[in-house]
Amino acid sequence: MIITTNALVLSKLRYRDNDLIVKCYTQHYGVLSFLLRGVLKSKKGLTKTAYFQLLSQLQLVIVYNPNKSLHTIKEAKINHLYSSLHTNILKSAIVMFLSEILTHTLKEEEQNETLFSYLETTLLWLDNHSDCSNFHLLFLLNLTKYLGFYPEKIHLEHDYFNLQDGKFETKQVGDYAVSGENLIILKQLLGIKFDALSTIKLNAKQRQSFINLMLLYYELHLGGFKKPKSLQILNQVFN
Repeated sequence: MIITTNALVLSKLRYRDNDLIVKCYTQHYGVLSFLLRGVLKSKKGLTKTAYFQLLSQLQLVIVYNPNKSLHTIKEAKINHLYSSLHTNILKSAIVMFLSEILTHTLKEEEQNETLFSYLETTLLWLDNHSDCSNFHLLFLLNLTKYLGFYPEKIHLEHDYFNLQDGKFETKQVGDYAVSGENLIILKQLLGIKFDALSTIKLNAKQRQSFINLMLLYYELHLGGFKKPKSLQILNQVFN
């Protein structure tokens, strides 16, 4: 079955000498993997591989077979040509980090239009804005809406947030109660728009602490979730 679908590149892996396996999040079929045969062998093929940079937004014509784990791409073209996402060192570190997060969290081979739209529009926002130091914090928080564990926003006045239950509470319960600076940042980010991110002033230490908090939140709610290897690079770049 030949299908045309928009897609976001999640990861790519060299396979044998001249092939690539590319994992994408597609608009119509969720997560799909593709075998690109011989693309590393010729100049024409190498040009094609440039399309498959992390989180690139593509339009693909694919041969889709629901009984196969690897599908075929007949045609690929760039839907949105980024101006800074892969050239700005801060943004490219964010891209590497978020692509790893998405690779770990997006598993379903099914359509989710609202999630796809969220990923598409937020990445375009990042590409078009220079102040991006807090982008990944809000991105991770908002992503939990689509993964099913967005924090309950009632009782924001309470002094603790329970990571395990995703609720604000009056007292510290269990091992995963958040208070202090991380609680303040969480309350600031809840419900905020990306355009208002510049109003939140954080230093590198505060940012790292909140990222670690969010990654723990993901670990508690997603079975098998692992801390991204690219986190160290992200922290170094933002230091």
